[in-house]
Amino acid sequence: MATALPSTDISPANSEWAGDLTPISASDWTRDRARHLLDRAGFGGPPGEIDRLAAMTPEAAVSFLVDYRSVRCDRLRPFDESGIYDPSLQRFPETRPAATRLAERTGAAMGVEVKPAGDLRLQPVANRFFFWLRATAMETRRLANWWAERMLLTPRPLEEKMALFWHGHFATAAEKVRDYRKMQTQLALFHRHATGNFRDLLIGVAQDPAMLVFLDAGRNVKGAPNENFGREVMELFTMGVGHYTESDIREAARAFTGWIDDDLAFKVDPARHDDGMKTVLGQTGPFDGVEVLDIILRQQATARHVAGCLYRFLVRDELSPELQERLGARLAGGNFEIAPFLTTIFLSRDFHSPASVGTRIKGPVELIVSTYRRLGLKELPGVPDFNSASGELGQVLLNPPTVAGWAQGRAWITPGTLLARGNFAREVMFPDMIDFTDPNFDPGMQIRNVNAKVLHGMGVAAATAEGPPMPSGAMMAGAEKTGGAPTVEAFNTRYASLKGWQEAVRKVRPILRAPAQFSLTDIVATARCATAQDAVDLLCARLLSVPIDGEVHAMLVGFLEDQLGTADLTRARSYMEEPLRLVGHLIMSTPEYQLA
Repeated sequence: MATALPSTDISPANSEWAGDLTPISASDWTRDRARHLLDRAGFGGPPGEIDRLAAMTPEAAVSFLVDYRSVRCDRLRPFDESGIYDPSLQRFPETRPAATRLAERTGAAMGVEVKPAGDLRLQPVANRFFFWLRATAMETRRLANWWAERMLLTPRPLEEKMALFWHGHFATAAEKVRDYRKMQTQLALFHRHATGNFRDLLIGVAQDPAMLVFLDAGRNVKGAPNENFGREVMELFTMGVGHYTESDIREAARAFTGWIDDDLAFKVDPARHDDGMKTVLGQTGPFDGVEVLDIILRQQATARHVAGCLYRFLVRDELSPELQERLGARLAGGNFEIAPFLTTIFLSRDFHSPASVGTRIKGPVELIVSTYRRLGLKELPGVPDFNSASGELGQVLLNPPTVAGWAQGRAWITPGTLLARGNFAREVMFPDMIDFTDPNFDPGMQIRNVNAKVLHGMGVAAATAEGPPMPSGAMMAGAEKTGGAPTVEAFNTRYASLKGWQEAVRKVRPILRAPAQFSLTDIVATARCATAQDAVDLLCARLLSVPIDGEVHAMLVGFLEDQLGTADLTRARSYMEEPLRLVGHLIMSTPEYQLA
């Protein structure tokens, strides 16, 4: 059986394509270019999806991916919330001290009243505070897991790819927002405007509850403007560094005063809004936030910067100033409509040039999702845990490290993360079901230590038929000592952390845990592979976007033959799954596997 291996087509005809935005012709369209398009406009896919695109014209293939709104996605399940939120958590205190001080002052906080008498009168309030911290973090992991499964199963891959891009561009971290519902609302915004109009998206983000919380909109008030959003909207979201002054930031911040979140809605507080005259980027007026955003959008630097960010995410890191200028002009000339801009890119000779093909390092989420799509999975595996795996590789969905998002390209690869990528490949092929621990069920060493003290060293009552051992009031009152003497406490923070986690575990729905369901034996048998070389060729063609070195390929064939004890797959049919998985692990550990 002959299998078409991935190739990088470098010929005199296309070696000069870099920087050329001219559309490719039908005669230039090949299966490898269809694969490249699916890799960049989505997360790759099994051979059938590539073949479907290859059978179209390049214009039809790009249109199928970009103009996706007519493609039905009914089979994608909505997020199944655990029901952990109630309105008493709407104005969640910023800190534990703020929560307990509020309770001391008013007699209640977060829907929990202070005990009228007895030991540890504020303990239920402290417990409640830590419950929500733990519960919303757990639910956020469930939300990220749900999103990853959407990426895997969607018939509209560009929608998810662009939502991932905007999540990194308008980076907002759940750890600070501390409300999974706000992150869910923001994610819906990215899906809704994924390939729409950038102005609509920009205004939506500026008024998004998660962004308002993340960049401290509540502290941006008339007379004392907070510059966080005013700075980031210019530096990161629109124009880029060097195209504004500190005065522009201060004046823009005044325009956004009074913009706050009203739970999951946007609200302007007139009493906090500064409606005075402002001078922003050379224009003067009593501007509000939307008017300032429109001023920013009229700057040439904005179109150049946004176009460059899109290009580097979808095409390649290297971008000449001249090409960026032309891309910016196209984006601005198209009124910041993203879909036609992407169509220009995906059809261009530049996109299909040797400089662009197989040169982009896959980010962690892209690597994981593309692995599962190439293997033809129909559901997201629970083992390995998606969030843990992506975190080991350097990217945790819904928790970017800074407002600048994640660094791209070569920043994804370090000695540690390269080893982690190989370990992920092994976990896919050989899931560790013995040592696996659900991250939501792992409280961390601090809580484990508190639990150990409660159960073993601090006067715990014996377990009974009615339930587990419980700490006594006297024990809790003396849980912390100063100078060796017990301190009578209103609450105990470490114990509250333990109790909050325990309640969160009870209430947050579990992520289903099962390893990836696929059979490499069936894959090679369906393709009618007859020899070990056929199998290696097939797995390389399926898993790689760029060819591997011939010597490495020969090594893989020899390794598989050694593992099978024969080159004849027919004779090894009953036991070849593990040898095939070993070869799959080796292929997925190569440098070439990291590229798209």
